[in-house]
Amino acid sequence: MISPRKLALTAGGSYLIIFVAAIFANFYMLEALSTDPLGTVEQQPMAVRVGTLAFLITVVFDVVVAWALYELYRSHALSGLSTLFRMMHAAIMGVAVFALPEVLALTTAEEILHQVTRFNTIWLIGLFFFGIHLVLLARILCKPKWIAIFLALAGVMYMVDTAAHFLLPDYDAYADVFLAAVAVPSIVGEMSLAVWLLRKGGN
Repeated sequence: MISPRKLALTAGGSYLIIFVAAIFANFYMLEALSTDPLGTVEQQPMAVRVGTLAFLITVVFDVVVAWALYELYRSHALSGLSTLFRMMHAAIMGVAVFALPEVLALTTAEEILHQVTRFNTIWLIGLFFFGIHLVLLARILCKPKWIAIFLALAGVMYMVDTAAHFLLPDYDAYADVFLAAVAVPSIVGEMSLAVWLLRKGGN
C-alpha cells in the first residue's frame, strides 16, 4: 500500500511536470503555429513534434495526478466523481492532440490554422470538465482554505470561459479579460496546490 506522503509527492511532482510541458507546448509551439503557421512548419518542424509530445506528456501526467489525488482522498464522497471529470478532460485532451501532427503535412497557412483551431476547440470542451473537477477538488481539499478558494474560482472561470466561447458572437473582443480571469486563479491555485503537496501533503 502506498503511503499518503508518497501519493502527495507523486501528485505534486506530476503537477510540476504538467506545468513545464504545458508552458513549452502552449507558449512556444502553439503560439508559433498561430502567429506564423507556414514558417513554423517549414523551418521548425522539430519544435512542432516536440510540442506535440509535450502535450501528450501533460495527458499522461494528468492521469497520474487524477489517480494520486483519488487515492489520497478516496474516503471523501466526492473523490470518485472529481476523478472521473479529470479523466474526461485527459481523454478529450488526448483526442485534441491528434490534430497537431497533421500540420506537418500541410502546405498552406489556412490549412494549418484550421488544425490549430480544431485542437483548441476540442481542448476547450475538455477544460469545461476540468473546471468541474477543480470545483469538486476544492470541496474535497478544504484545507489550506485559500488554495481551495483559488481552485474553486479557477474551476468556475474555466466553465465560464468555455461557455462564453460558444455563446458570445464577439468573444474575441473580451478574450484578454477572460484569459486573465482564468489564468490568475488557475496558476495561483494549481501551482500552490503542487507546492503544498510536495511540502506538506499527505502528512
